[in-house]
Amino acid sequence: MTEDGTALSRLPHRVRLNLQAIVGRAYPRVVGANREPSWIFFEAILPLLGIAAYVFIYQALGDRVIAAITTTSPTAPWGMCGLDPCTDAAAQAAAIVTARANVNALIGSTVLGGAMVAFWLNVLWSMASQLYWEKEIGNLQLYMMAPMSRMSLLGGMALGGMFMTSVRAITTLVVGVVVFSVTLQLDPANAGLLLAVFFVTLTALYGMGMMLASLYLLWGREAFNLSALLEEPIFFTSGFYFPAGGFARAGALGRAVLTAATAIPATLGLDAMRQLIFPTAWGGQFWIFSPGLELEILLILAALFLVLARYTLAYLEKLARREGRLTSRHQ
Repeated sequence: MTEDGTALSRLPHRVRLNLQAIVGRAYPRVVGANREPSWIFFEAILPLLGIAAYVFIYQALGDRVIAAITTTSPTAPWGMCGLDPCTDAAAQAAAIVTARANVNALIGSTVLGGAMVAFWLNVLWSMASQLYWEKEIGNLQLYMMAPMSRMSLLGGMALGGMFMTSVRAITTLVVGVVVFSVTLQLDPANAGLLLAVFFVTLTALYGMGMMLASLYLLWGREAFNLSALLEEPIFFTSGFYFPAGGFARAGALGRAVLTAATAIPATLGLDAMRQLIFPTAWGGQFWIFSPGLELEILLILAALFLVLARYTLAYLEKLARREGRLTSRHQ
């Protein structure tokens, strides 16, 4: 048999082997992480405490706006509708309805962003830092010697992390919507687009985590410090607790921050999902792009990060063979 024929005959075995590697690496994250019920409580319910702080702030701001609308004066007998006096009772009522809808959208956006925080933290700590931790405990060289694609290793980590985190994020989202009485405005016709944006965002996020996993391994102990450094700035610049499009209204510096933030898939993903769930919020002033365009950009980011993950992993393997970086000195 020719060499090509031999390679072709081995293809089903290689495919089966890599699928088994994906399942084997995803299993601990899908099953093992749920063996301790207290973890589910801490990771799904306790994040609501952080979300509640922003919710109370937005509710207080909404109460102040409504108070300004309902407070009369000789120059504004029907209260203030923004910067101008309300013209009549109908204008005052419409302004109150708009203010309440905007506060509802802010609270809903905060709950959605709080749910997405779980994915970002999972990418930082359970994806990007994982290979470095595997090296520290002595497992990395075993993974590298196994006759499987290294992308299967990272792919299993990503799929397991998506499932594990999705359970917690959906719990946080559902409980947050119920507890804070959020009214969703999603058009059923846009449900398919919403799901597409969500899954493409996760693909891009975990593709980014797969790329960072190799880079973190090269950077060594600085990986932990880098994860801690990136955590809060990304919360802010990606708009986890407020619409990131507001940066565009903050001058040249704000636009520069927003441009840099769009490299993080969570920024565009959150913006698109908020547009689809709260389409009339804030008169559309704080959106970045249209949901369709943001989905296209996310597809490009997903493909880019997956390709970069493949190349960084190949470079890591080459460097490991040449310089012996698969083990630590104390092992």
